[in-house]
Amino acid sequence: MAGSYILNIACRDRVGIVAAVTGLLADLDGFILDSQQYADLDTGRFFMRVQFTGAGDSFPDDTAALNDAFRPIGGRYMLDWTLVDAAVRPRLLIAVSKTGHCLNDLLHRWRDGTLPVDIVGVMSNHEDMRRLVEWHGIPYHHLPVTPESKARQEAAFAELVATSKADIVALARYMQVLSADLAGHLEGRCINIHHSFLPSFKGAKPYHRAHARGVKLIGATAHYVTSDLDEGPIIEQDVQRVDHRATVDDLIRLGRDVEAAVLARAVKWQAERRVLRNGDKTVVFR
Repeated sequence: MAGSYILNIACRDRVGIVAAVTGLLADLDGFILDSQQYADLDTGRFFMRVQFTGAGDSFPDDTAALNDAFRPIGGRYMLDWTLVDAAVRPRLLIAVSKTGHCLNDLLHRWRDGTLPVDIVGVMSNHEDMRRLVEWHGIPYHHLPVTPESKARQEAAFAELVATSKADIVALARYMQVLSADLAGHLEGRCINIHHSFLPSFKGAKPYHRAHARGVKLIGATAHYVTSDLDEGPIIEQDVQRVDHRATVDDLIRLGRDVEAAVLARAVKWQAERRVLRNGDKTVVFR
């Protein structure tokens, strides 16, 4: 049986792109399993995600051959495109500090098969999560950091990303601000969970500042990491209703469940190649 493939496209919008893609798939004896597209009328950009498989003996069930077949269309329509084997699971590296709820949730989803990634390691600037991670049989990398050692620690972090061949880096409550250099190096594949409904309450202690303002909704935001703190393109958000009786500790406790769920969804969608960058925003084909 033929494998399944995912084609993602971003380009300047123009007539004929969908017809060209689907027509070529038909010519290749391909069968479309799922197709979604979006035209951003404000920017004139077009986005498309197609998952397909083979429907006949002439289907070239090979990633390299399929990429070669799509190359003429890519040139004709000036597409920014990727075509990958859907069976290849992205490699995930997780970074964490002392708080383990997001890490534990990712590990649980990975172990029960609902998070389609291969976790290649967990990096932390503390030792607190070592027993949990090693119980799951995953390598644990302790990279402590001080203001004086930050440059060296980030160089070791970047080297770990490279040697582990990580496709996705998840900051699962990793309580260090990445330098502009490291954020730029990881751009497009590093996802952070912020314990606030951005753009409100950026930076440190958002629950304390939310409590001081008497908010009635708390939330969490998963976004790409960029050199601008908490300003990266947003992938997913969710909220929890609260009222005047909620203390700061209540907000933190309730917020942890939201944070874990939001980060897990963002990582899953990234792993399934459902997230496309659209300038300072994202298109998410759910």
